[in-house]
Amino acid sequence: MAVFNVPYYKGEMEIELPDKNLKDVLISKAADYKTNFKEEEIVEKALDNPIGSKSLEELVKGKKSMVIITSDHTRPVPSKITLPILLNRIRKANPNINIKILIAAGFHRPTTREEMIDKFGEEIVQKEEIICHKSKDKEELLKVGVLPSGGELWINKLAAEAELLISEGFIEPHFFAGFSGGRKSILPGIAGAETIMANHCSEFINNENSRTGKLKENPIHEDMLYAAKTAKLAFILNVALDKNKKIIGAFAGDSELAHNKGCEFVSKFYGVSGTKSDIVITTNGGYPLDQNIYQAVKGMTAGEVLSREDGVIIMIASCCDGHGGESFYKNVSSAKNPSELLNRVLKVSRKETVPDQWEFQILARILNKHKVIIVTDMCDPKIIEDMHMYHARDFKKALELAFEIVGKDGKITLIPDGVSSIVKTK
Repeated sequence: MAVFNVPYYKGEMEIELPDKNLKDVLISKAADYKTNFKEEEIVEKALDNPIGSKSLEELVKGKKSMVIITSDHTRPVPSKITLPILLNRIRKANPNINIKILIAAGFHRPTTREEMIDKFGEEIVQKEEIICHKSKDKEELLKVGVLPSGGELWINKLAAEAELLISEGFIEPHFFAGFSGGRKSILPGIAGAETIMANHCSEFINNENSRTGKLKENPIHEDMLYAAKTAKLAFILNVALDKNKKIIGAFAGDSELAHNKGCEFVSKFYGVSGTKSDIVITTNGGYPLDQNIYQAVKGMTAGEVLSREDGVIIMIASCCDGHGGESFYKNVSSAKNPSELLNRVLKVSRKETVPDQWEFQILARILNKHKVIIVTDMCDPKIIEDMHMYHARDFKKALELAFEIVGKDGKITLIPDGVSSIVKTK
């Protein structure tokens, strides 16, 4: 038996795989990337050498106020490292500038105070002015343009009226935007609900270019770029992370050019390739991304690439926060089967997109061709089963169930961190 430790919640889960069945283990170069620099040094060096932009210090000079956009509780951005560095540099250059920190919650629920302390540290939460974006609150939004796709661009009023707007975040493969980071801090990060839904419409989600690692001719990405430029996102600090969520790369400067450099880095170190298997095992990289089924769909798309039709995807994710979206859950659970749901969604026009539609569309696409088993001891099994998936409390039971479905000789591919891998077929 081959033994592996894969990410699960805030730790790891040990799994055993029969040698005769194990076909491939796909680990990106980022997992074992070594650097001689401390995380803080990597960030400082990036800020000392901005890409396509004036330095942060030059940008803040003479400004009375500014807004820093940061990620919410669902993203493993190491803000305890990055935010203090940003704040220190800004205040050294302009001690009297008024700084507001805006949490890019997108369409997610608001970040709690406890989650803020966990993410930013108690000192920042106590001393800084932090606002959580609410995409459904029209009074907090301002229309600033029309997206290339035709949807109205509504963004947070604080950001729209900011004298200087910058953002911090991280870059990883994204299952329909190509990559996270950069322009995503605006759309969907601080955009209005109707703007998010127009951008995440079924037509775009169904586009073959709206996939992991793809930016060229990706209609979702093109809308996001327009939103960032229209919002005047002047500067970004984005990092790349290893399997332990440690910083291995940082990219600062122009919101498009610096992001492109970061995407090049991620493409180089996060790419893996394999051939189709009967069983594909994957994860969502542990907490915070594995905290609900909604987010776990991202890791499932990695398994989707290499799972044969009617094969099994074993998704190891705590889902400690349940389904992660009421509309997401209700649409999937109320459908007769995934095929019915997928056919219905594909008929929905751009302007009639409903909350969480993009997520249940992708899940339905996966479930229409593959069986999914979620391994967790932290989620109500009924939620999982209601959503046309199988539940296993531990990995051993999941593997037994998978062999029942595909046969005892089924070949296995393991992708230890699906959410941080750009998976391609050989």
